Amino acid sequence: MTVIVPTSVARASVGLRSERGPILGALMLATGLIAIDATILATAVPSIVRDLGGYQQFPWLFSAYLLAQAVSVPIYSRFADTVGRKPIILIGIALFLLGSALCGFAGSMLWLILFRIVQGLGAGAVTPMSMTIVGDIYTVAERAKVQGYIASVWGVSSVVGPALGGVFAQLGAWRWIFFVNVPLCALAAWMLLTHYREKKQVQRHRIDVAGAVLLTVGLTGVILGLLEGGSAWAWISVPSAACFGIGALALIVFFFVERRTAEPIIDFALVTRRLILITTIIAFGIGALLIGVTSFAPAYLEGSLGIVPLLSGLAVAALTLGWPIAAGYSGRLYLRIGFRRTALLGMGISTVAAIALAVSGPWPNPFTVAAIVFALGFGLGWTSAPSLVAAQASVGWGERGVVTGMSAFARSAGSAVGVAILGAISNAVIAQGVGPQDAATIVAASTWVFVGAAVAAALTFIAVLFMPRDGAVPSE
Repeated sequence: MTVIVPTSVARASVGLRSERGPILGALMLATGLIAIDATILATAVPSIVRDLGGYQQFPWLFSAYLLAQAVSVPIYSRFADTVGRKPIILIGIALFLLGSALCGFAGSMLWLILFRIVQGLGAGAVTPMSMTIVGDIYTVAERAKVQGYIASVWGVSSVVGPALGGVFAQLGAWRWIFFVNVPLCALAAWMLLTHYREKKQVQRHRIDVAGAVLLTVGLTGVILGLLEGGSAWAWISVPSAACFGIGALALIVFFFVERRTAEPIIDFALVTRRLILITTIIAFGIGALLIGVTSFAPAYLEGSLGIVPLLSGLAVAALTLGWPIAAGYSGRLYLRIGFRRTALLGMGISTVAAIALAVSGPWPNPFTVAAIVFALGFGLGWTSAPSLVAAQASVGWGERGVVTGMSAFARSAGSAVGVAILGAISNAVIAQGVGPQDAATIVAASTWVFVGAAVAAALTFIAVLFMPRDGAVPSE
């Protein structure tokens, strides 16, 4: 077993816990890279489409990014448990910086989608490593408070991201949406380089190349079939059958290959543990639910009401205002009543909110959307953190990176598959309407997307019901 002990943990026992402060600050900045990019891009989609075209291809801006993130998360997580957290998160920041710069110079929708893949490869390292490092240097009781700090990044990003996105879009300078990531990347990398140190014993490990290729081919085939079916080709056609057939076959082979590989990308043995399985399903559902709201709601408000991107962005930003408020208090709650009850309460709130959004879809109103998504985010704040901490607390240090990576992978995969399914629904409705720019068509397409998001919320609520009752109140 490889032993990698962060220096901050080793010295905490002698009272030097203050060393963790700068590390936490760097992790919050690194998380901000992903948070700002998520909120800033959604509000600018209409402006990007006007300049580059391809309204029916815009879901690929999210799918390509999320697919790259989903596939790379388990790979990074495997290496993090062998070579350490620090080099992995620095690689992720570097890739995210490069991808952001390239996106800013993209001359067509195709190039923008391709460069989003580079960003996704960076995000695939940043997100799980931030969560894993927090799990390394803080106890379960301390994580209750620290998770609130990490979640607060989303609150700040919910204001900064949509505001910048809306301003840049209105000024016709949407490319700066990507350029603003560059200085933030540099600052986060510098803070980690100067403050985060870990002692490690590096061992040689086998790279699961076959697993990585099969996972990529499988998810790409399924997502391609979902997004292009009924648009580029008919649902019942040779191309559609080929995409789904190749994707399904690759995923089936991937499952058997991973069971025989010494160091698999995804350790299916962990999934046999009920808690890990359920929390992974919850993460998948949260990813699908979030993408259904954040990716389509801005275009829904702008296309139906003609409001400016800044206002649509601020309406959707209410989601990430509610999230950190709840997450900040979730620690106190799950330390008192347990992980399962806290997550159940949160997911119940989110499910009701998602249903309300679907019901109100035919009558677009930015204030209604803002109120509903605030409640949605508030509920998710009481669901996401407790489920993740429950999974982390159930394993030792040597498995924590993989378990955290599985959660991040599931959330990214849920978002990638979710945006593909919801994008297919949207494209199908648009194909029956006057055109993608017609207000009535956009309202109809968006309403069905919100219905799909509500279904995802309901299924996730059901999954939370199956979280184990035993050991519900954490201790470490």
